[in-house]
Amino acid sequence: MSKVEDFEELRPLLFSIAYRILGSVSEAEDAVQETWLRFDGSPTRPASTKAFLSAAVTRISIDVLRSARVRREKYVGPWLPEPLLSDPYQDPARSAELADSVSMAALLLLERLSPLERAVFLLREVFAFGFDEVAAAVGRSEAACRQLLVRARQHMEAGRPRFAADPEERRELATRFFDALKNGDVGGLRNLLAADVRLVGDGGGKAPQLAKAVMGAENVARLLSTVFPWLIRIDVTFEPHEVNGQSGAIFRDREGRVLYILVLEVLGGRIQTIRGVINPDKLGHLGPVADAWAIDREVKLARRRMN
Repeated sequence: MSKVEDFEELRPLLFSIAYRILGSVSEAEDAVQETWLRFDGSPTRPASTKAFLSAAVTRISIDVLRSARVRREKYVGPWLPEPLLSDPYQDPARSAELADSVSMAALLLLERLSPLERAVFLLREVFAFGFDEVAAAVGRSEAACRQLLVRARQHMEAGRPRFAADPEERRELATRFFDALKNGDVGGLRNLLAADVRLVGDGGGKAPQLAKAVMGAENVARLLSTVFPWLIRIDVTFEPHEVNGQSGAIFRDREGRVLYILVLEVLGGRIQTIRGVINPDKLGHLGPVADAWAIDREVKLARRRMN
């Protein structure tokens, strides 16, 4: 195959590695593009194109993550990963690992790791690379990579929920949740939420948001039932959609532009965490983005008219 054909065949894998390291669709796409430039500029063909490209995208992503972590320390409000609607890389033998590792909960756990720990954990545990391939990708010895993996596993296991919900349970709860949300049904929402449920919003200081963080079933249910029916009154619509492998929804303004992404994390038969992304910088890859400030003004005006 030509270089282009070789690269395009491996592009889904490269993006999936980069996205899990970076938690950003736009930065992952940039890392993949930089990987192509290095591959295209190489005067010789590597013995293993997959090994060469995987190592290149991993090293590029590690470098980007190191600078990104500095920016995230100054981020306004909670930071959440950029939402991903579908993972382009599929491997039936690794489907469980791939699905688990792309969830927002897992990506936030990965934020606890150093860039090297994160890369080693993903390459070995999620993508099943051999230790020799992992070592080549991150520029460390196999022994060092084994130690990095041990530390990474400890951090990840300490933060993982004990019992994950099955897909059918998630979908059923999500259906009931969004029905109650549309109707402003406080009681219906409260019954679906865990007692210690958390609502976390990511506006990045660039858009109005429900709240940076709200705790408790009563507080979360009342906030949601107060805000979302008003959005629907001004023709905001939503479509249930899987987001980062979890049940969620895409909210759009009357022109069909993306306003908000909501993702539900289900544990023990209840919704444990609700994460919302409204930062326009994190929604552009999904299509045209709504003016959230204008929507906020319209909601406030509609409320004044009703009073």
